[in-house]
Amino acid sequence: MALHSCSTTLGVAILDSRTPENSLITDTFPLGRSLSNNIVNCVQEILPTSSWNQLGRISVAIGPGGFTGTRLSVVMARTLAQQLDCPLDGISSFALMAPRLSRSLHLKNRNEPFWITQELPRTGVVAGKYQIESNSKITNFEIALELEKPHLLDPDLKVEPAIKASDNVSIDVVQLLQLSLLGRETGRQAHWQKVLPIYPTSPIKNIHKNYPIQT
Repeated sequence: MALHSCSTTLGVAILDSRTPENSLITDTFPLGRSLSNNIVNCVQEILPTSSWNQLGRISVAIGPGGFTGTRLSVVMARTLAQQLDCPLDGISSFALMAPRLSRSLHLKNRNEPFWITQELPRTGVVAGKYQIESNSKITNFEIALELEKPHLLDPDLKVEPAIKASDNVSIDVVQLLQLSLLGRETGRQAHWQKVLPIYPTSPIKNIHKNYPIQT
């Protein structure tokens, strides 16, 4: 199961790992400020509570995004993963949109690193650095290597090439689910305790390193 609530829209997607080709169910819910009161009900519309004990792996978008919305889905995903003792993948919303946004790059730049940026009023510019690669295990599926996780840029630093962040939860929640499925197939470890929201507006200085995306 995948949960994405980094914007005002909640995305939920599930599939049966035994028959991933024809078992995908997904929906989006434009909840806005009512997310806190309705997130459980929306998930139940896709997967009834009686079936939650069948979940074998969960994934959640960890931001950057709205503070409350992101936190709610991360808390729900962590709680379920802990109670069910199943893996939990935490993936940034920028990494999810990167394959989709990269198609706007000039063809000669598509295999090169690029930035995704988002301007936050009164705060500054949040940016993450990505590189796209195809994956042979899933046909026509691209993943984004997260070379630098989303963080606040120094005001004097300009990054290029750069694409503005753009939400499309209906597409990105499926990307999230596929990355989690890939993690299951490759036996990648994913413990719920390591999954935390990204808050680039924190007053605490962000420390980041170049590393592959954790999915």
